[in-house]
Amino acid sequence: MVNSSTFLIVFAASMLFFAYSCYSKFGLISLGAKDNRTDNPSERFGSMMKDAVGQSRVVKGPFGMNHAMLFWSFLVLVLLNAEFLINGLIPSVSFAILPAGIYSVLFNLFDLVSLLVLVAVVLALGRKLFAPPYPEARSFEAFFILSMIATLMIAYFFLHGAEIALGESKGSSFISGLVAQGLSSASPEYIHSFGSTSWWVHAIVLLVFMNFLPYSKHMHVMTALPNVFFRSFDKPFLMDREVYEKDATYGVSRVDEFSWKDLLDSFTCTECGRCQDNCPANLTDKPLNPRELMHIIKDNLNANGKNIKADGAKTPLIGEGAHSVSEDSIWSCVTCGSCMSSCPVFIEHYPKLIKLRRHLVEMEAKFPEELLNLFENMEQRSNPWGIAPSERTKWCSNLELNEFDSEKTEYLLFVGCAGAFDSRSKQISLALTQVLDAAGVSYGILGKDELCCGDSVRRLGNEYLFEKMAKQNIETFKSKGVTKIITQCPHCFTTLKNDYKQLGIELEVMHHSEVISELIKQSKLKINSSTNDKIVFHDSCYLGRHNDVYEQPRDIIKSSGAQVLEMDRNLDKSFCCGAGGGRMWLEEDLGERINVDRVQQALDQSPDSICVSCPYCMTMFEDGLKDLNKEDVRVQDIAELTAKAIL
Repeated sequence: MVNSSTFLIVFAASMLFFAYSCYSKFGLISLGAKDNRTDNPSERFGSMMKDAVGQSRVVKGPFGMNHAMLFWSFLVLVLLNAEFLINGLIPSVSFAILPAGIYSVLFNLFDLVSLLVLVAVVLALGRKLFAPPYPEARSFEAFFILSMIATLMIAYFFLHGAEIALGESKGSSFISGLVAQGLSSASPEYIHSFGSTSWWVHAIVLLVFMNFLPYSKHMHVMTALPNVFFRSFDKPFLMDREVYEKDATYGVSRVDEFSWKDLLDSFTCTECGRCQDNCPANLTDKPLNPRELMHIIKDNLNANGKNIKADGAKTPLIGEGAHSVSEDSIWSCVTCGSCMSSCPVFIEHYPKLIKLRRHLVEMEAKFPEELLNLFENMEQRSNPWGIAPSERTKWCSNLELNEFDSEKTEYLLFVGCAGAFDSRSKQISLALTQVLDAAGVSYGILGKDELCCGDSVRRLGNEYLFEKMAKQNIETFKSKGVTKIITQCPHCFTTLKNDYKQLGIELEVMHHSEVISELIKQSKLKINSSTNDKIVFHDSCYLGRHNDVYEQPRDIIKSSGAQVLEMDRNLDKSFCCGAGGGRMWLEEDLGERINVDRVQQALDQSPDSICVSCPYCMTMFEDGLKDLNKEDVRVQDIAELTAKAIL
C-alpha cells in the first residue's frame, strides 16, 4: 500500500527536522546553571516508574484518569507505530511474520487500545469545549493535538480494515473487522486505494504530530519522564546556599541563570492548571499564577535563544513585558508549596520566585518598602519588631523557667520571636510551659541569648542576612550543647530542622503538636475535662505540606473530646493563611485578602472555635475574623486547648 522510496524521503526529511528541533530545544535547557540531580539513581528510577509511568499524581486530580488512559494507551501504541514506520521503510518487516494466533491477539489489543484512545479524546474535547480548567485551555493547539490523535486512531482502523478486506491480514480484529465488513462489497481496486490513502494519512499525521511536539506545550511528552527522574526528594524543598565571593552575582536576573532543571521544568509544564487551582495568591486575584510563571520562563528562554551567552539576554526576565515576570508576581508568593505538591510532573515553582527575590534584594536592593524596617530589625536586634533582646524573657517573668543546661535539661524550648514578643502568642508560650511541666518534660530556654531563626528573611530572598543569623544561632547551640529542640512555630520548626542542615548542624526538632500528641499517647498527660465543641482545624503549610505533620494536631483535638471539622481545603490541599514566605510582614494591597478567604472557609463549617498550630496563622485568623465581624468565634492553639483540658 506504500511506495517505500517515496516514504523514505518523507521520513528522512521529517526525522532530520525533528532531530534539529530537539537539538535546539534541549540546547536551550543546557544553557542553565549546574544542578546535581543524579544522586540515588535507583530511587529516581523508582519515582519515575511510579509517578510518571504510573501517573500516581495525575489520577488524583480532576479528569486525571482520562489523561492516564491516554498515556498508558500511547505506551502500547508506540509498538504499533514503530512497526508501522519500519514496515514503511522495509516492507518485509512487519507483524505478519508472527504466528496467526499471536498476530490476532496483538491486533485485537491494538484495536481495543485505539478505541480507548478515541473515547478519551472525545471526553477531552468535551471538557475543552464545555468545562475547561481555565479559559486559555480552550486553544487551537489543544484542539489541533486532539484532532491529530483522533485522526491517527481512525486512520489505523481504516488501514487495518482494508488489509483484512484484501486478505492481507492473518486474522480479524474487533473494530477493524467492522471496517472490513463495510468494505466487503467494494472492488479490490477501491479497497486498495482506500487503504493506501489511510496509510499515508496515518504516516503524515504521525510525522507532523512528532515534529509539532517540540514547539508546543505537548513537549512534556518527551520531558515528563526525565523531569520526574530529576525531581527533588527534599521535603521540604531546600534552596541552595549562595557562594559569597568577589565579583559573584546572587539570585537570578537572566533566564540562563536558572539551573538546567529549572529550564527543563518550563518545557515540562503540561499547563493542566492544577497549580493555579491550588495557589492562594492566584485564587485571591494576585498577579501571580504558577502556571503562567512557567510559561513566561519558557517564552523568555525561547525569545533569547542560544545567543544569550554571546550577546546577553535582550528580553528581560524581571519586568512588565509579555515574556517577563512582574515584581508584583514575585512578591505575591506565600511559599505554601501547594503548586509543587499538586503538580503531576514535579515542577518546582516557588523556588524560582525565591531566586528572583534574591536578585532583587541582594543585587539591586529593590524590595517592598515595608521590608526595609524588617531587614534592619532582624540584623540589629534579631527580631521582626526591633524590640530589645533583653525583652525576650518578659513573657515568662512570673515563671520559674530553667535556662537550658545540657547537663540538666533534655530539650531546648525555642520560644521564637512571636512566642516571646507578640502579645497573643505569649499566651501560647505560657500554655505550652504548663503542658510540658504537667508532663514532667525536662526543658530550658535560652532567654535573651535566643535569636530569630531567620525563616522570613530567607524566604524573602535576603540569603546573606539569613546565613549571618543562622550561623550565630548554630554557634550558640554548639556552645551550649543543644541537640533537641521543641518549638511552637512551624516556621522555626522547619528552619531549624531542615535549613540548618545546610550549614552543618543536625538537630532533633519537634513541633509542640508532635510533643503533646506523644505525651498524651504515653499517658503522661491526664485529660481532666472534655468538651463537645465542634472545632475546625487549619493545617499550617509549614507544618503540614512542608513537613507532613497532619495527624498529631487532630489527635490532640480528639483527645479533648471535641469533634474535628475539616475544611474543604485541608491536609496537603490546605489553603495558606497568607503569612508564609515573609508575607507576614508585607501589606496585602492586591486582590482579596488571603486570610479573609481562609477564615470564611473555616466559618463555612459552622464551628464553635477554630484551632491552629502556628503563631502566624493565629494572627491571620484573628485579623480575618475582625474583618468579617465574627469576633465571637474564638481561635485557639493546640497548646491552649491541651492546657485547658489538663488543668
